[in-house]
Amino acid sequence: MHWRRSKRGKIRVTAYQTGNLSSLSPTCSLPDRFVCYLSPSAVNNLSRDDALSLAHRITKNCQLDVTHRGINRERAPSFLTTEELQVASSLVSKFEHFTPAILRELGQVAVGLSVSDIENKISDEDLEESLPALGEVRGWNADQSSAIINKLLHSGYQISDGQSLAKLGSLVAGLSSSTLRSLPPEVILEAIKLPEFVQQLVTLPPALKRTFVEMVSSSVSHPAELVKRIPDALASYIPKALLVFEDEKPSIEDLNRKMWTREQAAMFFSDVIKTEPDFNRLSQSVLQGYTCAVANEIGTERVQQLAKAMKKKNVQLGEDQLSCLVKMVTLHGIPKDLDSYPKDLLLFLSPSDYAGTGSCKQYFASVGKANLDLLQRESSERKQLLLEALACLKISGTQVNEENAEILGHLVCDLGEEYIRGSGGSLLEQLSQCESFLPDQEEAIKSVISSGNTTFGPPSVWSASTLNELGGLIPVFDHSILQKIPKNALTLWLKNFAHDSPLSREQLATIVEEILPSRHKRASGCPDDKKITEAVLNDDLMPIMYTPEELRACLKNVSLENHLSQILTYAFSKEQLAVLKENLDQTYPDGYPDSLLSKLGLFINSATVEEIKRWRITSPNTLAFLLERLSKEKQATALIERYVALGNPLDATALKAIDRKHLCLLNATLLNMIDSNSLKLVSLNLSSCSQLTKDILYAKAKRAFSDQHNLPSYYTHIEPYLGGAPGVDLRALSKDNVNMTVYTLAKLRRDSLMSLTPAEVKGLLGVNLRDLVKWQNKAPIQEWVRTRKQAELDKLGIGLTGGTQEGYMIVVTPQFQPPSSSALGTVAMAAHLLPALLLSFLMTMALS
Repeated sequence: MHWRRSKRGKIRVTAYQTGNLSSLSPTCSLPDRFVCYLSPSAVNNLSRDDALSLAHRITKNCQLDVTHRGINRERAPSFLTTEELQVASSLVSKFEHFTPAILRELGQVAVGLSVSDIENKISDEDLEESLPALGEVRGWNADQSSAIINKLLHSGYQISDGQSLAKLGSLVAGLSSSTLRSLPPEVILEAIKLPEFVQQLVTLPPALKRTFVEMVSSSVSHPAELVKRIPDALASYIPKALLVFEDEKPSIEDLNRKMWTREQAAMFFSDVIKTEPDFNRLSQSVLQGYTCAVANEIGTERVQQLAKAMKKKNVQLGEDQLSCLVKMVTLHGIPKDLDSYPKDLLLFLSPSDYAGTGSCKQYFASVGKANLDLLQRESSERKQLLLEALACLKISGTQVNEENAEILGHLVCDLGEEYIRGSGGSLLEQLSQCESFLPDQEEAIKSVISSGNTTFGPPSVWSASTLNELGGLIPVFDHSILQKIPKNALTLWLKNFAHDSPLSREQLATIVEEILPSRHKRASGCPDDKKITEAVLNDDLMPIMYTPEELRACLKNVSLENHLSQILTYAFSKEQLAVLKENLDQTYPDGYPDSLLSKLGLFINSATVEEIKRWRITSPNTLAFLLERLSKEKQATALIERYVALGNPLDATALKAIDRKHLCLLNATLLNMIDSNSLKLVSLNLSSCSQLTKDILYAKAKRAFSDQHNLPSYYTHIEPYLGGAPGVDLRALSKDNVNMTVYTLAKLRRDSLMSLTPAEVKGLLGVNLRDLVKWQNKAPIQEWVRTRKQAELDKLGIGLTGGTQEGYMIVVTPQFQPPSSSALGTVAMAAHLLPALLLSFLMTMALS
């Protein structure tokens, strides 16, 4: 049982290695340091007494790793590995009934209890008496903790104060949001003062964390008190609208202790920076809230000090933040100590800018370690960086050696297919760190791999260790490569290394398909050696144990509901998943209940619109879970409509779920059902929505944040909704030093943008004004430039061209419906100053 796990391999203690454990007492024969590494086969034949004794020693000697490990899963159902669960399950299976004494003695091994064990083998009285012991067990999955909590509450357990809530310990994750909301706020406030309870909040699911924040925030008098009271593990879930501090401000110490998101930190960044003399005192999460508006107020020298503090704290900024920061840092010339600034800043400079600091090779070595994803993959800036890097390193051909590849760092991921082919296998190690590839790059990688002329040799001689070294390239491998890899190597890699792999479940399923027989024999029944047991359901290698036909035969009379959240993280093939869904459909012919929907995982995208219309969805948390995984608009629309049709409100929790991908699907009826105050608790992304959606939500947002109109934070709140703002509101903002990005300017309503004067645009853009030149040939900025007088554009002092020269005028006709059957539209024409009669004649002709 590997409660402490290394990255390289595992120590296993099997029955063979320890002798026959049915005859050797593990309490006497097995050293304490080995009990943490037992394999399931080593504990199969233990007596009840020996099982209890071993469980006690495991609890005492084995420290559970509390970080989420394993396959890159959509949902981590447990902290434990397959072997740990199987050992715990095997030890627990020795008992027909669980008394408080047995549960106390089992300790951490109680994590092996199945939902069936919880419901049928522990009495209500024994469960409540065992609560202190069960609350100390780490690694419960969602089904287990929910089963225990539901049984407790149904048997009459009362959460009447903070102590009774804290007594749940690790089981608090089994509470539903509705149960938590039903508790008096004083119970929550009392519980979060208890250190032992606060520790349990770290591993709660996001929906429950948000509910805790909601309960705490409703019970405090001002935002500063909320910051002081909220446990660190919940801070990142505070709505940013609740982080606007007026007279009462939190201490720097309170702010530094929390892990904020970038959007949260931006809300109070101005308050902190203006009063803090030593930026080095600020935490990483506070510094990431950097805003252009503040930079403009504190001056270049202070901004440079701020940027150096960011470098020391390894602060990660966004593209807009860095673009603004580099303007302020270099306002009075390029500093000679650029290595003292964040590496990502170099992405917005050139090798010549770096000349005062070091060589071009040093520059690209730093750029290679920067976050290249700040620049779009196919952007001209990113392409130029690669060209300059190749020139600096004097790479004239298509061969890149390992030394230069190391200097290029992340830029290796941008090398074209000719470089990948020309460099043979020397780039494979670096390429395996890339997150994605273009189609031609993938073909080149497959060609190099298939040739066998690499240090790894041909795929036919690869081992599990080889696959581990090339882990990042496995998604590129197609059937022609995978079929050549020895099946035992694939199986061993899945068993020993897949847990630490970044590959998705779908990518791992590709490997499973290679291991399974290509031809499936029709199963007449379930073979005796393939009965689906608790141990099988806890084994993430279950997919390679069954062909689809065997799975269908062996699933008969097996209930999947209590194991669904776990087994759907396994790498089942598409055919196997179809069998699993078939089993569920037979169990729930009238549609899935809400309790099951949150466990569906991989089945969600295969649901038809008609099936979705039968789902009994009642929870906004379930809505969030489903929408996050639905990829088709028709499915998402049907789900949202079904949710509302069942009487559920479009509140803040629902809007957070919808906003991720599906906000623009809401029609006017649904949009008008949104309460304006809900927008205070969410930050929506309207960039891809229709103009009608933007108009409706801007009006609601303006109403929601009207009480903060005179505060610096107002623009941060209203910025996502400005695509629906009328010109009069934009003119008011132009006087407030908002430092709007040109990207936001380009997303404004067309009529609003065209109504702005150059002076008003200057007021809106602030330090970002020079970026307007880069956009002057892109719509709609190009149209705005052409309809301004060049003399007014010249006053901006940034070299903007394309406006109307003196002596010319722009005639723009309004959009209207003339008497004829077709609309005239907008007509613009430039005319030299002519006698009034001739000009009148020309205009008449244009409008006829």
